[in-house]
Amino acid sequence: MKTLSTDSYACKILRRALFLLLGMTLLFLYASPAAAQKDKKKKKDTPATDAADTASVVAAMSDERQIDYTISEMLGAWQVGDIEKLRKDYADDVIVVSGAYAPPTVGWTNYLALYQQQKTRMQQVRLDRSNTFIKVAGNFGWACYQWDFAATVDGQPTAAQGQTTLILEKRNNQWVVVHNHTSMVPMTQPSAPANTPAASQPQPNKP
Repeated sequence: MKTLSTDSYACKILRRALFLLLGMTLLFLYASPAAAQKDKKKKKDTPATDAADTASVVAAMSDERQIDYTISEMLGAWQVGDIEKLRKDYADDVIVVSGAYAPPTVGWTNYLALYQQQKTRMQQVRLDRSNTFIKVAGNFGWACYQWDFAATVDGQPTAAQGQTTLILEKRNNQWVVVHNHTSMVPMTQPSAPANTPAASQPQPNKP
């Protein structure tokens, strides 16, 4: 009788252990997909969170610093071909005057078409900004700066320098470019030997 009682007690302990193990297994199976889904959602939401954090930091800046940030973002996007960021910094009704002898480009859609056509010709783009001056009056601001451009255009090394004047307007608490006027400065070239035609280099429009 004593052996039977001990065996029964051992069986009860074994059943409880198996039941507990089964419960833990089921908990793990249900918890793992939920955790994975949560992590996936967290990763998916990270870019939006980062963008919101950046926007809040920029909003706390002075208007002059906000405009300087907008210019930096615009030029960076122009170099790498980031249409989304470039679009954010330009107004729908922007007017762009390029360094080439051409009519002004009116509207973001028209400017984008020209930019994309130009971008396909350029590789290894570098555009540096210097000597920036920014002035703000109410919801309008203007900025002027010098730029130094270098890239491979149509397979040929190309360099240019110039100046840009921007007019910006604060719309929906964000500074956007409403007018962009760019001028190129002729670069000094070494004098060519007599009877040697000067080589012409393509000069792309600048942002």
